[in-house]
Amino acid sequence: MNKQHPEYQYLNLMQELIDKGFEQVDAGTGVKTYSLFGKQFRFDLSQGFPLLTTKKVFWKGLLYELHWFISGQKNIKYLVDNNVHIWDDYPYRIYREKVEDGAEKEMTKDEFIKNIAEDNDFAEKHGNLPHVYGDMWRHWPTKTEKTIDQLQWLVNNVRKDKSTHSAIVNVWNPEYLYEMADPKDACRFPICHNMFQVNANGGKLSLQLYQRSCDVFLGVPFNIASYALLTLILAQITGNQPGEFIHTFGDIHYYENHLDAIKEQLGREPKPFPIIKINPNLKELDDFRPEMVELVGYEAHPPIKASLSPVGGIVTKGWKDFVQKNKN
Repeated sequence: MNKQHPEYQYLNLMQELIDKGFEQVDAGTGVKTYSLFGKQFRFDLSQGFPLLTTKKVFWKGLLYELHWFISGQKNIKYLVDNNVHIWDDYPYRIYREKVEDGAEKEMTKDEFIKNIAEDNDFAEKHGNLPHVYGDMWRHWPTKTEKTIDQLQWLVNNVRKDKSTHSAIVNVWNPEYLYEMADPKDACRFPICHNMFQVNANGGKLSLQLYQRSCDVFLGVPFNIASYALLTLILAQITGNQPGEFIHTFGDIHYYENHLDAIKEQLGREPKPFPIIKINPNLKELDDFRPEMVELVGYEAHPPIKASLSPVGGIVTKGWKDFVQKNKN
């Protein structure tokens, strides 16, 4: 058993959460988690791509989601049309509020997503998630009609000044978050991976992500690979070699109903990490397409299923009641 494999950072933290995690209860849904605060992983991207191997990670989902982010989109129709459903719950939450107000007719989430897929007008009306990651990366709102393209500014900054200390993209905008926001503007989804910074010392581009809230079993493997891939893309288009992906966690936790799945994963031994090949024609952010990325040599243990808890963001009483009613 190779305890030096970088995946053991992840496995060891899950075991630490089981051994030492503090019990928490989500204020919106009553879901119980076990948590630690202030942890960190480091992955040298020259030594392989950190797509975890002790359970198969949904590669297509993270690849299309990252394109959704980089292209600045906010409507889930692009994801739904590509059979990626990891964001379905949040626009449905907004729709449920309209149902409670009598403004829309009752429908199940499956019916809602079918309408997103088949009806462009319905998708335009109900599929948008304003102020989600890509929207804030590429269209940060200002007091004027102008928006700020943070991600392009980061690229330009690194190209111009290899010693920059300012190459930061932020998604945490209090104007749209929680009780800080006007209720009509408040996000119904949680901003979890809320800030990242890049550094290009020595011709190697490294990226550090700060993630304020981290679902260790379902979310974190996805976040690791997504931001590691973003690091590789940014390195290529700024003319640098890949450096490190550094993942810094605020509150990292597991959900109580994930415990058996975590224990199953902890019994598995990591396999060698795969590698990523990126089309050399990728030279600008807006050139990026999922088909420009090739995953090579990915061997993983079988997937382990667990249910997603759509917690965080502003939670209405109606949504809380709906979640409790459909919990089982």
